[in-house]
Amino acid sequence: MDWLSRLFEMMPVRGRLDLRCNYGAPWRIDQGPGGSNEIPYHAVLAGSAMLEDPAGGRPLQLKPGDILLLPGNPRHVMHDGSGAVPLPVRDRASLNFMISENLGSDERLDLLCGHFAVAPPHDRLLRSYLPPRLIVHAGTHAGQKETAAQLAGLVALMRSESADDHLGGRAMLNALSTAMFTFVLRLASETDDAPRGLLALAGNPRLAPAVAALFNEPARAWSLPDLARLCNMSRATLARQFQEKLGRSATDLLTDIRMTLAANELRKSSLSTGAVAEAVGYQSEAAFQRAFKSHMGITPAQWRKMQEPSGREVFASPVAAADAKLAETSEVGPLVKRRPARGGDAPSLASEDSNVRSTRKRESRPISRP
Repeated sequence: MDWLSRLFEMMPVRGRLDLRCNYGAPWRIDQGPGGSNEIPYHAVLAGSAMLEDPAGGRPLQLKPGDILLLPGNPRHVMHDGSGAVPLPVRDRASLNFMISENLGSDERLDLLCGHFAVAPPHDRLLRSYLPPRLIVHAGTHAGQKETAAQLAGLVALMRSESADDHLGGRAMLNALSTAMFTFVLRLASETDDAPRGLLALAGNPRLAPAVAALFNEPARAWSLPDLARLCNMSRATLARQFQEKLGRSATDLLTDIRMTLAANELRKSSLSTGAVAEAVGYQSEAAFQRAFKSHMGITPAQWRKMQEPSGREVFASPVAAADAKLAETSEVGPLVKRRPARGGDAPSLASEDSNVRSTRKRESRPISRP
């Protein structure tokens, strides 16, 4: 299984179209932040929009075919660029979505607005591997990648479905939104300037075997030399490439994958904590307990107790409430800001990275055996 498919199997993402905007100048959209587990998106169908830079830089112009994802889920502002006082808007509900429009003239903006929902704690993990702002262009022009043309076709289908109330329209629009998330990440990973993070790492063909191995066999006791051999490169080069592309070590990625799988498995009441520990690559339940608490901010038992019954809708408010409860309980920052490993925990590849010229005996030591 490829890494992106495996990622979405581990942390399902659900898309939803919230609004279709049809504005004439002058107009302004001031939105966010959304729900704690949401990643907003905007797809420009026609017209153009100026996206304000929250850091105070020059606004960025979005054109037809541009799709904007905001994994950082910030407050964001878009406008027509005129500087004029925006006209009042009128929202009207269709059968399957909301339409927002004004009486402005000139070139009109046609914009699809929605969000992707990721069940906690996976939302924080996913954000830590994606840039705060991601923009791709869907088009069918000469020289465009095949993925860009496929994404353009998907957006065209969303445009058609949102033009009227069709039978099953809401289900179709939400399913297309979900597929759009995958297409956007695929297209971003194929670009020459893929943003730093998982997209840049996976987009590097030399590192692809290591990424696939970590996602598909996370319970295996991987060592840095093992991964280096898969990629036909030296241990030092592999460690450097991970830091340059991902911004962290291979062991950080492996631990994140293991803890994500563990969080999923702990939802199943039939599995003991020891069984979950073994399933994700820990031979010692005590070491797993320490690693889980260091990573998540709470113990496996506390995490299991917090979970809602299975089958809950990702968009339902109880999930957001559970996420808030997790934040209150853990009082920790993003998952990547974990405490240093304690004695007995799975050894870190990061420490091995600094000893490139270590002995062969040390190089063969598994990176993950507690």
